[in-house]
Amino acid sequence: MSVFTLVLPDFLLIALGWLLLHLLNYRAEFFAAAEKLVYYVLFPALLFSSIARAPLGLSEASTLIGATGLLMVCGIGLAWLAVPVLRPDPVTHASLAQCAYRFNTYMGLSLALSLAGPAGQSIMALIVGCAVPLVNIAAVSGLARRQDSRVMIEVLRNPLILATMAGLVFNILGLSIPDFAMTTLQRLGACAIALGLICVGATLSIQGLSSAAKLMGWMIVVRLLALPVIALVIAYFFPLSDTERYMLLLFSTLPTASSAYILAVRMGGDGRSVAATMSLGTMLSALTIPMWLHLYPF
Repeated sequence: MSVFTLVLPDFLLIALGWLLLHLLNYRAEFFAAAEKLVYYVLFPALLFSSIARAPLGLSEASTLIGATGLLMVCGIGLAWLAVPVLRPDPVTHASLAQCAYRFNTYMGLSLALSLAGPAGQSIMALIVGCAVPLVNIAAVSGLARRQDSRVMIEVLRNPLILATMAGLVFNILGLSIPDFAMTTLQRLGACAIALGLICVGATLSIQGLSSAAKLMGWMIVVRLLALPVIALVIAYFFPLSDTERYMLLLFSTLPTASSAYILAVRMGGDGRSVAATMSLGTMLSALTIPMWLHLYPF
């Protein structure tokens, strides 16, 4: 089966979300409620169950965490390199910088399962869980600036971070989870990806293309082109398994998550430009994800 065929179902689910909102008259409130359900209940259940049962040793996990952290630091650095190069409006830049390093977790875990099975999904869950705190701190710091206390509040109450930490504790300590509880978590997690991708489709919008076009293009290039190159370099130097290398590359190709738009609006940023950048990046990733995975076959 070709890489394109494997990634196509995810983009069809995204397209379904757009159709439900714009052509079939589903209300925006429905998707807002569904997004909250995914973010606070279904997706944490998927992260916890995937990480808790993953066959990860402490040394292997630390190496993968280090590689993920380095990749995220590079993405954040390239996002802020736009300041001296393009000299953008500070508020617009703080809003759009997220688009260079935030990632679509639903797509990442769905593709990981399709490409590498449960083992790949567990590795992707660990990568996502380690990257979430870094991108949240970077994004909130850029938007909050002088409100530093809000940064830690945003991070500490993030359900994805809490689920990741709990999963790592259970995994490292070898704690057992009753079968009925794990089955319940896995069934909740199974709902997360499809519903999450449908919600992503409902948020797609190209309104907001304006004078920030150069900055938007910068962030898309970093997200879809520069980070995969960096991931390949990191994978070459870090002692990772073949599956871990492939999952790190897949992670680096993911488009920006809709949470970037939500955070920008909530913190008084340029939400329209973020929505447009996220939407364009998601559509372009339908081409770039198969390209990168074809260049580095598993």
